[in-house]
Amino acid sequence: MLVSIIIPCRNEEKFIGRCLESIANQDYPKENLEILVVDGASEDKTKEIAERFNVNVINNPERFTPFGLNLGIKNSRGEIIIRMDAHAVYPKNYISKCVKYLLESGADNVGGIIKTLPSENTLTARAIAKVLSSLFGAGNSYFRIGSKEPRSVDTVFGGCYKKEVFDKIGLFNEKIIRAQDIEFNKRLIKSGGKILLYPDIVAYYYPEASFWKFFQHNLVDGFWTIYPLKFKVRFFSLRHLIPLFFVLTLPLSIWPYILVSLFFSLKIALEEDLRYFFILPFVFFNRHFAYGLGSLWGLVKII
Repeated sequence: MLVSIIIPCRNEEKFIGRCLESIANQDYPKENLEILVVDGASEDKTKEIAERFNVNVINNPERFTPFGLNLGIKNSRGEIIIRMDAHAVYPKNYISKCVKYLLESGADNVGGIIKTLPSENTLTARAIAKVLSSLFGAGNSYFRIGSKEPRSVDTVFGGCYKKEVFDKIGLFNEKIIRAQDIEFNKRLIKSGGKILLYPDIVAYYYPEASFWKFFQHNLVDGFWTIYPLKFKVRFFSLRHLIPLFFVLTLPLSIWPYILVSLFFSLKIALEEDLRYFFILPFVFFNRHFAYGLGSLWGLVKII
C-alpha cells in the first residue's frame, strides 16, 4: 500500500537532515513510500539539505504549516497519509507500525507518543524537555506524557490518516496557523471518525532549546488556542484554558502555583538530577505564563 509522508517545514536546517535520514532507514518497503517535504520559503539551507535525499520538495510560498500540509495532500499519491515533523527522528519501524495499526483497527487516524529530548546539551534545554514530558507541563496530553495501553484520544502527534478522510471532511483549516491538527482531529471525531493512540509507536522530538525561544513558542501556541474563535472555530479543551485562568487570577493563584511547581520540580530533581530543582520552576512558569499570556492576547485581539 502506497504511503505518502508529508513534512511541512521552514528554516529547519538543524533538524531536517537527521529527520530525513531516520525516514530513509525505515523498514517499510521503499517502493511503497512517497516522501514530500513542503518548504515554507526557508531562508536557510533547509531546502538544499532536503534535496540531497530521495524526496519530492514542494515550495510553499504561503510559508505556514496548514498551507504546507494541504499542498502535500493535494500532491500526494498514497492511500495513507502520514504527517511527520522535521523536529523529530523516527525509529525504523515507525511507519510500518502506523500502517499496521491503522489497517487493523479500522480507525481514521492513529499515532503514538513522543519522547522529548533536549535539542542541546545544556541544563536549560534538558529542563525544557522534562517540562514538556511531565503531567504538570503537558496536562493530560497522552502523546506527550505517555500511556500504558492503546486508547481513544482527541489528537495525536503527527498522525497517520486514511486519505479518504480528507475527501470526506476537507483539508486543514488555513486560517489556523498553529494547532491546525487539533482542529482537524476535532472535526474528524465530530464527523464520526476515530483516533487511536498506540504507545508502542514512538517518535523522538526536539523542542526549542533556549528560554526565550521556548517563551515565544508557548506565547504563539497560547494565542492560536483562543484566536480561532474569531473564525467561529473552537477546538480547545480544558487543559488548553488552564494557563489562561492562571494568568487572569495571577495575584490569587501565584502562591498555590509555586507550591505545585516546587513539588513537581523536586520530584523530577530527586529522580534525575538535583540541579533541575533550581531551574525547573522557572521553566514551568515560562510554559504556563507565556501560554496563558498568549491566550489573553488572542482574547483581546478578538474583542
